[in-house]
Amino acid sequence: MNILLVYPEFPDTFWSFKHALKFIRKKSGSPPLGLLTVAALLPHGWRKRLVDLNVAALADEDLAWADYVFIGAMGVQRESARAVLARCQQAGVKIVAGGPLFTEEHEHFPEVDHFVLNEAELTLPAFVADLATGHPQRVYTSSDYPDIRQTPVPIWQLADVRRYDTMNVQFSRGCPFNCDFCNVTALFGHRPRLKSTAQIIAELDSLYALGWRKSIFFVDDNFIGNRRVLKTEVLPALIQWRRGKSGVPFNTEVSINLADDPELLRLMAEAGFTCVFVGIETPNEASLSECSKLQNKNRDLVASVKRIQQAGLQVQGGFIVGFDNDTASVFQQQVSFIQMSGIVTAMVGLLQAPYGTRLYERMQAEGRLTEAPSGDNVDGTTNIAPVMGLEALRSGYRWLLDQLYSPVPYYARVRTFLRDYRVPRAQPRFEAEYILAFFRSVYQLGMKGIERRQYWNLMGWALFRKPRAFPLAVTLAIYGHHFRKVCELHVT
Repeated sequence: MNILLVYPEFPDTFWSFKHALKFIRKKSGSPPLGLLTVAALLPHGWRKRLVDLNVAALADEDLAWADYVFIGAMGVQRESARAVLARCQQAGVKIVAGGPLFTEEHEHFPEVDHFVLNEAELTLPAFVADLATGHPQRVYTSSDYPDIRQTPVPIWQLADVRRYDTMNVQFSRGCPFNCDFCNVTALFGHRPRLKSTAQIIAELDSLYALGWRKSIFFVDDNFIGNRRVLKTEVLPALIQWRRGKSGVPFNTEVSINLADDPELLRLMAEAGFTCVFVGIETPNEASLSECSKLQNKNRDLVASVKRIQQAGLQVQGGFIVGFDNDTASVFQQQVSFIQMSGIVTAMVGLLQAPYGTRLYERMQAEGRLTEAPSGDNVDGTTNIAPVMGLEALRSGYRWLLDQLYSPVPYYARVRTFLRDYRVPRAQPRFEAEYILAFFRSVYQLGMKGIERRQYWNLMGWALFRKPRAFPLAVTLAIYGHHFRKVCELHVT
């Protein structure tokens, strides 16, 4: 059996980092962890190929080779996924689809032959068994959650790791919180399910054996969902694993209450974590109550962010405007908060109601849904009718992004962050591609760019005032170039 695994292309968004990746001659941030895991769940005797459209083209020869095309995607990849399905139909190859996009919207894709929905550990074996008897069903779904301690190591060898800037692993699925705009709990439940420590070490060993020495991202929606296991098992094992190894910094996603646990902060930094993404959403307490983001309420959010940064973990933040309790003042509130906190990578988007969320159900009941969610909350669109009015929201959003990503405020924010940041020991290795990226930044940003003055001021300040943070200063300057490019495309 010949199985072609196809990963659709991401549009040009804040999260794609496409314009930043060009400086290190990479095509994509990371390979498709879900499809590589699905490949490991398929029978060993089957032949498998991966085509990630973010780094390579889908050739007619690939489709002619395949008995089945397996496609997995998120909502933001919808347009590219439809193009892949059309190619498959034209080639006459059968299609098996899964992942969040198809789990939430499978009724919108009549061209797909078989849907393997929810989590593949439960639904894929049933499809494989039925296929062996010649009677596969069209839809495989489950309301149960699998024990991911049985999940195999992804087949990294299917991906050309040289094309990527980071690798992904997963420790847990599920989140204990109940944010009404988030579909994570609808997909994976509230109780975090964990892999064993031995599994995580095995996955890291497999990547290290491939020669990987750069960043690894733990893709958990909330890495600290079970702090006891992290403190007593996982983080001590990661600390031990890192001994004698060079490079390999870790990144992940956490909730803001990480700031309340000094021991956990210390262990994460010692284990090699250098960056965390935090869903902050808004400094507006009424809006936090509205969306049930209760873990962010009744705290000094700026102080919480700075505690995390001072522990050696860069905070990247997710922010939202367009809540019912947002007024015209929220745009200035967001700018003031982000500048004071020194969150350089501030992903601000319009509120959207994804399928399967409590927000979607509420908007549907109120007759306020206007279109399908795009899955990209930074493309300047929303699928709900906002209380403040759509034009006021869009106008305020454009102003907000201009205030955040114009060179003067952006570079000021970088400096605010670097002043507070404790540079960790787990630094990326100096490799030729990063040295070349610096010289490209000199030309692109320091000579051609509108940020020339701010770029050189930052480089001089970092070199003489915080030299160990100089490589990070260069990286953040390059990020700013990417963010401005995305703003030009979508919201200006």
